[in-house]
Amino acid sequence: MQDWSGYRAVVVGGSIGGLTTALLLRRLGFDVEVFERTPTDLDGRGGGIVLHPETLRWFVECSDQHPETVSTSTRFMQYLGDGNTILYREPAPWRFTSWGTFHRALLADFGRDRYHLGEYAAGFDQDVDGVDVRFASGRSERADLVVFADGVGSANRRHLSPEARLEYAGYVGWRGLVPESRLSAGTFELLHDSVTYCVAPGTHVPMYPIPSPEGGLAVGERSMNYVWYRNVAAGRELGELMTDKRGVPAEVSLHPGQVQDRFVEEMRSAAVELLAPAVAEVVLRTEQPFLQAVYDVGAHRMATGRVALLGDAASAARPHPAAGTAKAAANAWALHDALAENADITEALAAWEPGQLELGQRLLQRAKAMGARLQVDCTWVPGDPDNKLGLYGDGA
Repeated sequence: MQDWSGYRAVVVGGSIGGLTTALLLRRLGFDVEVFERTPTDLDGRGGGIVLHPETLRWFVECSDQHPETVSTSTRFMQYLGDGNTILYREPAPWRFTSWGTFHRALLADFGRDRYHLGEYAAGFDQDVDGVDVRFASGRSERADLVVFADGVGSANRRHLSPEARLEYAGYVGWRGLVPESRLSAGTFELLHDSVTYCVAPGTHVPMYPIPSPEGGLAVGERSMNYVWYRNVAAGRELGELMTDKRGVPAEVSLHPGQVQDRFVEEMRSAAVELLAPAVAEVVLRTEQPFLQAVYDVGAHRMATGRVALLGDAASAARPHPAAGTAKAAANAWALHDALAENADITEALAAWEPGQLELGQRLLQRAKAMGARLQVDCTWVPGDPDNKLGLYGDGA
């Protein structure tokens, strides 16, 4: 394995993909610093993550923390219809975590000494010997390797792939979580051990339990997490929905407490009309739902010289395969392997890029097809192998 001791790496973006990358680069010997634009600790707004092997690999192979300490599980996949009728059910063991729980675990392994909040990377230049990253604060950092893992809204994607633009998918995801302890006994019994889907014409909801914000992992102490996808026309309709209570428009997401009350009230009324009663109960018991507009974006380049794009900064697929964090982790591990096998950074990135571009494009196309079946064509068939979760479409 190539030893990169004495070399410096800067990772822009302190989310799950960025931290996984930083940990793996440090494992190779790099002196690594992470710069996150958010000025306060990240909390993930309570979102859930389906754990695939790529996502868990750091904890399986490298960490003193074990997967069981950062996740919970279910045993079944089911579809609910009118009156909570179980339309389809199959054994399907899955593990889940909350974004906050997983991020805290990665940050505990990395440490805070070289993790910097409130630093927005505004641009960079590079020469044959290194890269200079400029921050909006006036800070400048020079490194031998720079990885941009700064999410779907990456400002630096345009420097590598200027033609890549966010493309609205035609629908949004209402998100929320409710403590299992707040659910009625019947709803808890029906939902607690399954990934549950509720599908109706032009809409669908996946739902599953995740660790509570306090880290509760035991059955009954977790939170029920969901995303409810609803079609919203681009233009005026989407623009109004994505304008927060202060009158400030957002492109991608509105955090808990920011969605206008009139839209929350309409969403709750629609839940009673459209969704299975148990699923509607979870939606109605959500105190502060939040909102994410669904976009596709795919870069045509992920590397130039000593600079790499990784995770959602490179390509972001619709959430239907539940594999965004898995792709970011796969990008990070592949980068680790390329650098471990090559003594030249630019050659390592050039060798790494083609396979990761292909991986991102495959996931994008599969996620688009899944979304079309669910939200547009209404041809989604429970149990269809084309609908499987996972980075590769085989449930893995």
